[in-house]
Amino acid sequence: MLVIGGIIGSGIFLNPAIVAQRVHTPGLTLGAWLLGGGVALIGAFVYGELGQRIPKAGGSYVYLRDAFGPLPAFLNAWGMMLMIATGAIAAVAVTFANYTLALTGLGPDFRFPLAVGAIVLLSGVNYFGVRPGALTQNVFTVLKLLALAVLIGAGLLLAGPSPAVEAAAAPQAPDSIVLALGAALVPVLFSYGGWQQTNFVAEEMVDPERNLPRALLLGVIGVVTVYLLANLTYLRTLGAGGLAASSAPAADALGQLLGPAGRTFITAGVALSTFGFLNLVILVSPRVYQAMAADGLFFPQLARLHPRYRTPATAILFQAVWAILLTGTGTYGELLDYVVFADWLVFGATAATLFVYRARERQGRIPRVAYRVPGYPVTPLLFIAAALYVVLGSTASNPLNALKGTLLLGAGVPVFLYWRRRTAGRAAAPAAVGEP
Repeated sequence: MLVIGGIIGSGIFLNPAIVAQRVHTPGLTLGAWLLGGGVALIGAFVYGELGQRIPKAGGSYVYLRDAFGPLPAFLNAWGMMLMIATGAIAAVAVTFANYTLALTGLGPDFRFPLAVGAIVLLSGVNYFGVRPGALTQNVFTVLKLLALAVLIGAGLLLAGPSPAVEAAAAPQAPDSIVLALGAALVPVLFSYGGWQQTNFVAEEMVDPERNLPRALLLGVIGVVTVYLLANLTYLRTLGAGGLAASSAPAADALGQLLGPAGRTFITAGVALSTFGFLNLVILVSPRVYQAMAADGLFFPQLARLHPRYRTPATAILFQAVWAILLTGTGTYGELLDYVVFADWLVFGATAATLFVYRARERQGRIPRVAYRVPGYPVTPLLFIAAALYVVLGSTASNPLNALKGTLLLGAGVPVFLYWRRRTAGRAAAPAAVGEP
């Protein structure tokens, strides 16, 4: 449920239109989603082995720290805390509020209170334990899958080519299929991102060495299946041209199949889906700040677990306050634009840690693990190449935003140096006093 809920947000309801615009034909549209699913599956293989090797809270932060040192790990956590996770919380909360307004007919004045209310409510749920947070996640993941099941079921059982689809001329393939697929892969891979978040809470899972790899593989395979079937529904109902022209493919498709009731149903489905995704980000991200603070690289209060609920309570509260501030100032969209490349930069760097762990294993410095990435070293290298492609593509499409994002991440370097010097000073203080 965490893996599926971490991947499926609002992307599958919106991004298929962008993909169809870039590749034009039904076959290439499905091919782009299948190719992206293959990349996501390799990512699940990689994170499955890493999670088995180090089943600790913090996920990528822990792997980067152990393989490449504390600075890359800190910059990962700094980016999450300042922009990536908190900006995503703000953006998804506003998306949830927008769909709720459309569903209920409330005026725009309710947008901010609804967004803040969702952040406060879900932060409170996760404050009181990982079990309430996981239960909430399970419920909303089932609800979002139910909405997608209705969409897919209606598409497969009721959809036949509409007169508009039949009358449309067969779409022409792009001049360069390779370039078109490459461009389409960027929104596809962003829609598939999110499986890595389950590794953040590995330490709180039951038997993580066994269950984490299984959850990653089963969850990603399930999402790939759902995404392909959803795109098949869009194509059968709207056609490639209609899909490319749609600003709300899910609503247009189900509205065509089931009328206004279908459009209302899928609007509710998107609201539920974004609410569940919001819960997941609020659940997992504080574990990264907790790991960073436990290393002495941020305020020590963020490392403390609640004495009763065993959650990083202060980290959850800190995250909620910062996300609400971003929501109120409206800067979250700009921040996310600045660091849109950072997620896949971290994915690629995290996959590279696997080569470090395998080298240490061959040297006998760490034990061999049972679960192994299939096709190593080719498959991790393919994943790293895909991650670099997304990073370069995002940078090339908006160099100024990438520069701003790099500067914001770079601002973490003096913060890191300050906390490291302060921690070293505290550690050296007893020695300065002297012991008999």
